[in-house]
Amino acid sequence: MKFFVYMVTCSDGTIYTGYTKNLLKRIEQHNSGSKGARYTKTRRPVKLSFVEIVQTQKDAMLRELELKRLPRQRKLDLINGVAE
Repeated sequence: MKFFVYMVTCSDGTIYTGYTKNLLKRIEQHNSGSKGARYTKTRRPVKLSFVEIVQTQKDAMLRELELKRLPRQRKLDLINGVAE
């Protein structure tokens, strides 16, 4: 089963990171308020900015945590495709 680790850019310019099995549904949830994250609720609309595909939920959780710990500039580099 595939999982998606993603970053969205919120309307205020902040970046939210998460993971899901159904990427399109999750982005829709963030933008509609239906089961969206509390953080993005007041920062709509959100725009998908970055996606990675991993094979297991454990890998998705670990990668999400890794991305959340990155400084903002490093997240922007990933979003903009700057090589590691």
